[in-house]
Amino acid sequence: MAKIQLVDLAHARSGDKGDTANVGIIAYDPADYPLLREALTPERVKAHFGPLVKGEVERFQLPNLHALNFLLHGALGGGGTVSLMTDAQGKVFSTALLRMELEVPDEVAHRARGRGWKPEDA
Repeated sequence: MAKIQLVDLAHARSGDKGDTANVGIIAYDPADYPLLREALTPERVKAHFGPLVKGEVERFQLPNLHALNFLLHGALGGGGTVSLMTDAQGKVFSTALLRMELEVPDEVAHRARGRGWKPEDA
């Protein structure tokens, strides 16, 4: 088994509505979708964000798109118009989730490592 970051297996989009951040994770390779579905549980995503997400994390499966969608409730300090947070929008949650480390079979790591773009690549 090897450790890689989620960014090597998937790309993501995020946004917000009120106090809820929305993060979509889309597998680069449809063959990796079952691995993502198993590894990215609501509990694991909530633990990854720690105290940033105060409420429940909901997960929705989109198998026809090889994607998962997460709603992070209570993540934005009340939302963009009422929060005192520096960035009370959900835009950065996708990047933060893509930094999650996953333990995957060696062959998956070898195939996927370096696939995703990271800021240090710039």
